[in-house]
Amino acid sequence: MDIRLPFTLSQRALATLVAALCAMLVSLSLASAAHADSRIKDIADFEGVRDNLLVGYGLVVGLNGTGDSLTNSGFTKQSLIGMLERLGVNTRDDVLKTANVAAVMVTATLPAFTRQGVRIDVAVAALGDAKSLLGGTLLVTPMIGADGEVYAVAQGQVAVSGFSATGAAQSVVKGVPTNGRIANGAIVEREIDFRMTNLHTVRVALRNPDLTTARRVAQAINGFVGQTTAAAVDPATVTVQVPDSYPGGIVALLTDVEQLRVAPDQVARVVIDETSGIIVMGENVRISTVAIAQGNLTVRITETPQVSQPTPFSTGGTTAVVPRTDIQVDEEKGKKLAVVQSGISLQELVNGLNTLGIGPRDMITILQSIKAAGALQAEIQVM
Repeated sequence: MDIRLPFTLSQRALATLVAALCAMLVSLSLASAAHADSRIKDIADFEGVRDNLLVGYGLVVGLNGTGDSLTNSGFTKQSLIGMLERLGVNTRDDVLKTANVAAVMVTATLPAFTRQGVRIDVAVAALGDAKSLLGGTLLVTPMIGADGEVYAVAQGQVAVSGFSATGAAQSVVKGVPTNGRIANGAIVEREIDFRMTNLHTVRVALRNPDLTTARRVAQAINGFVGQTTAAAVDPATVTVQVPDSYPGGIVALLTDVEQLRVAPDQVARVVIDETSGIIVMGENVRISTVAIAQGNLTVRITETPQVSQPTPFSTGGTTAVVPRTDIQVDEEKGKKLAVVQSGISLQELVNGLNTLGIGPRDMITILQSIKAAGALQAEIQVM
């Protein structure tokens, strides 16, 4: 006979606690795995979905005497005369001395699939010797693309975050008063002729080319669609064939694909910025067994000359300068040889180098020396 005793209250509470702990561990493991992966839309770009750069040359007027000096900026004077002639004002025989006009370069980014009539932001930067663009207004400026066609027209009040103030003996400048922005300052007049719905094959371009990452992206897409539609053709490109039976067509397919998560791989690389002394090391950086000793020879010479004067009311003495030199030599004899073991992780490598008591500048030289010795299993990129 099978006799089962009912749970007591403590046993039920214990069972509930164990179940809750198991569920929490499973959720944490899934969350950590999802956190380690990245969406395809965050590591790649799709064919045709891209921005376009626009540039234009224009005039900013209404400045309070902080514009270009027409004697030094000939292009500003010619632009001002040409603009006035288009408005029916002839000033070629006159002497222009205004300082309220500045020649500027206007730049903007035209987002993908932007339609006519949509407004975009523009940036304005002084081209001549203007002191500030504060309070200026940009006149109608055509914005052209790389093909020479006009895609937008910009105009509006320039917003400047910096300022400058000059007095007789002192001047104060905050920020860059010769740069400014115009929010919604340009109207799109021409559209980029590209229709995504006509594509039967889409190329996915990885922002950081890598063979392993490209293969993982193709496998993730094929696993989601359920058939072989994606293939990695090189470290930076994955081609995707759009199935005829896919509901919603290419737009729906790319919408679903960009949400897929993959684990991007990376090359073991050490990036060094010699100018600022910044060192960035990837997690795959490994090092073979190597011994490191770091020390600098410092010679410090201090001159403290003293003045020797004769006693008061003496007739034969003269004032003389007596040199006093103090020389100190620091050989850093306390520094010892340190051994860094093979196959250590990035954290262990950083801890080992910090144990030596060295700064970023010396660490750059040590990493380059380890690479020259063949013990650093990573690529060094000097910026």
